[in-house]
Amino acid sequence: MLISFVACLLLFVVIGVSAARKSRGTSRDYYLADQSVPPSLVGLSAVATNNSGYMFIGAIGYTYAVGLASVWLMLGWIAGDFLASLFVHHRLRQAATESKESSYAGILSNWGAGRHFHTLRRTAALITLLFLLAYASAQLIAGSKALSVLLDWPIWAGAVLGAIIVVAYCFSGGIRASIWTDAAQSVVMVFAMGLMLIVALQASGGFAGAAAKMGAIEHFLDWYPQDLPFPGVGGGILFAASWLFAGLSVIGQPHIMIRFAALSDANDMRRARVYYYLWFTVFYAMAIAVGLLARILLNNPAAFDAELALPTMALELLPPPLVGLVLAGIFAATISTADSLILSCSAALSNDLLKQKLHESWKIRLSTLGMTTIALGLSFTDNQSVFALVILAWSALASAFAPLLIVLCLGGRPGEKLAMSMMLGGVLTASAWRWAGLADAVYEGMPGILMGLTIYLLGHRLAGASATEAARRGA
Repeated sequence: MLISFVACLLLFVVIGVSAARKSRGTSRDYYLADQSVPPSLVGLSAVATNNSGYMFIGAIGYTYAVGLASVWLMLGWIAGDFLASLFVHHRLRQAATESKESSYAGILSNWGAGRHFHTLRRTAALITLLFLLAYASAQLIAGSKALSVLLDWPIWAGAVLGAIIVVAYCFSGGIRASIWTDAAQSVVMVFAMGLMLIVALQASGGFAGAAAKMGAIEHFLDWYPQDLPFPGVGGGILFAASWLFAGLSVIGQPHIMIRFAALSDANDMRRARVYYYLWFTVFYAMAIAVGLLARILLNNPAAFDAELALPTMALELLPPPLVGLVLAGIFAATISTADSLILSCSAALSNDLLKQKLHESWKIRLSTLGMTTIALGLSFTDNQSVFALVILAWSALASAFAPLLIVLCLGGRPGEKLAMSMMLGGVLTASAWRWAGLADAVYEGMPGILMGLTIYLLGHRLAGASATEAARRGA
């Protein structure tokens, strides 16, 4: 088991370190690969980063707990993501070229000729740092949980190993190393999930046997959760619809969107999206199926952490070499996201927060090391579930950035104060929604995004009314 796990990790490290041969030693190359990444690698890297340890640990654990109702997360997530991609990805890539910026906050705050919003840029960078560091710690926690079950390692050991690998990738070739290893990791992730699906289905008695056992668990095959604050069919529809906004939230995730900005040719965006959505759909569907099967094979939800369902099942059903491969898939998923998150945090610090951008290679790498250290420290102190941490960070970033990006892509040009109000209003609304205990009924990113868009509409209308009144008085 340990041999196959180590072999896969060494392969990933070799791929990542080999990216150093392509490095040009500039900040833009480190954070954006000089916009030279082919569509296949963009698509595979973006989806590997998106699916992360959340899918292996968080999503399977959630499916284990709630049953078939978790399918709405998949359907809504993919549909919302796809709808947003139709008009966002291409325009974001163009804006990155025109602005010559290499960070997500830099692109948003310099969108369009003559628009250089410094306060907006720093605020966006602070939001990025705050929530992406929490997100990165969740990935290290996810990898640690898997290693603790399958190798009997202490929780801290997996987090430290993950942090070391992240630093090795990032120091070697920046985002290019991250993208190359993401592509390799995506293959292992799909193979590991597919292997678990086949073995678990056989152990459950095939399709008929599995369906019968799932049906015997009360409410497990219901189409929506039974404990929703808004009961009945209406509450179920609202629950499902809200996850459409979880998919829409992808455009608010700096670590994912910067990959589409790194595409070599904007005209190849459609090809990148084909790789992305094909892989995404197959992998997520398998994850849901594995979560359902885990419940009937390990039907004692009170006895262990649901987020350990997949590693526990692998340990019981697979021979040691294949257990090592599944463990490598889980760990690869966490690392493929963690390194992306760390790079986005480093970009926010070195390009956006400091008065002068960092251009020297050693300073840029030092900022990356600092971000990794902070994320590692948070992973030691945070006891929340991976699912909860990811959703919290995901919704906050979406509420801050998705409304502004949508408006910019549709041709709107809000002033700095209005753009700031959209970001902060969205984050505060999402936070209040979660604090009020409504997040179990409706994903908090939905009210957060809607609030940001509402603030823009009101601000735009008020600005128009003021201009009309000024013109009338002047006449």
